[in-house]
Amino acid sequence: MWLDSHCHISADEFAQDRAATLDRAEAAGVEAFVAIGSGYGIEHNARAVALAQQDGRVWAAVGVHPHEAAELDETLRAKLEAWISEPRVVAVGECGLDYHYMNSPRAVQRSVFAEQLALARRHDKPVVLHVRGDEPNAFDEALELWRAAGGALEGVLHCYTGTLEFAKRALDAGLLISFAGILTFKNDRGLRDTAKALPLERLMVETDAPLLAPQGFRGRRNEPIHVGLVGEALAATHGIDVAEVARVTTHNARKFFRLDA
Repeated sequence: MWLDSHCHISADEFAQDRAATLDRAEAAGVEAFVAIGSGYGIEHNARAVALAQQDGRVWAAVGVHPHEAAELDETLRAKLEAWISEPRVVAVGECGLDYHYMNSPRAVQRSVFAEQLALARRHDKPVVLHVRGDEPNAFDEALELWRAAGGALEGVLHCYTGTLEFAKRALDAGLLISFAGILTFKNDRGLRDTAKALPLERLMVETDAPLLAPQGFRGRRNEPIHVGLVGEALAATHGIDVAEVARVTTHNARKFFRLDA
C-alpha cells in the first residue's frame, strides 16, 4: 500500500471529481493522502482542513507557501493558529524558500519561513519544506534557517530536485527527502542517481498533484493514483522490489506525520 505524502487534492482542479479521484487511487493501493493546504492562497488552507475532516483517508498540512509569504498578516496568522490546532492537521507546510519565481521578496520569505518553523515548534508538528532556486542559493539559506530553529523539529524536503551533496547535508540535519514525478522523467537531470545514493529509510514518495504528472502522463492533470509510478522509479534506482519501496516509504510517512499515534 502507498501513501501520497504530498498532494493538493483540495485544489480547484479536482472540484468536479475529487471523491472519484480518491476512490481511484485507493482502488490502486493508495491507503492515505496528505492534503497540502498552502500554495493556492493562504485562505485555501481551510479547504484542506475541511476535506480531512470529511474524508477519513485524508490528513491535512497547513502553512504559508513562499509564493504567498507577502500575503501574511495578523488576521491570517490567527487563522493559521486555529487551523494547526485541528485534530486532523498533521504538519506545517508547505513552507520554505522559492528564489526561482520570487513571488515574495527574499527577506519576507525568510522571515515567514522562520515564523512557520516557530509555529511548528509551538504545536509540536513536523514541517513540509518547499525549496527552489539557485541564485541566491535557496537550499543553503533554507538549511541555515532550519538549523537556526533548533529544537527537535522534524522536516521533509518535498519534491526534491537538489544535488546529492545537499541531500546528504539535509539528512545530517535530520531532514527526510521526498521524491515526486520528476524522478520518472526521461531527462531527470541526475535525480535518479541522487535517489540511488540515499537510504530508503529516509525517503518518501508523493505526487504533488495536480502538478508534475509522471512520464507517460505529462501535460495532463496529475492524480494521487500515480504515486506508485514514483515508487516504481525509486525501486528501479535501488534495484529492489516495488513492494519493499511501498512498505518502507509508507512506514516512513506514517511515522513522520504520526498517523499511527
